Amino acid sequence: MGEADKRNKLDEIPFTFEVSKDKKVFIFWYGKRVTILKEKDSNRFLERIRNANQKEAQLIMAKVTGNFKRGNEKNK
Repeated sequence: MGEADKRNKLDEIPFTFEVSKDKKVFIFWYGKRVTILKEKDSNRFLERIRNANQKEAQLIMAKVTGNFKRGNEKNK
């Protein structure tokens, strides 16, 4: 993981996810929904996260959400 989380923000476990009945994946950041994955994206995500440990899972979710923060959001 090395350079990916220099400030150890992923240790706070900011990301969570839920899977719906129709296999959509909802990714949350501190309880706010930031991304929805459908079809092949959700399948690829679930495959990658299946064997990941907690830190790796957080990094996967951070990468999947992309650059959703622009710096002008209010604090949690």
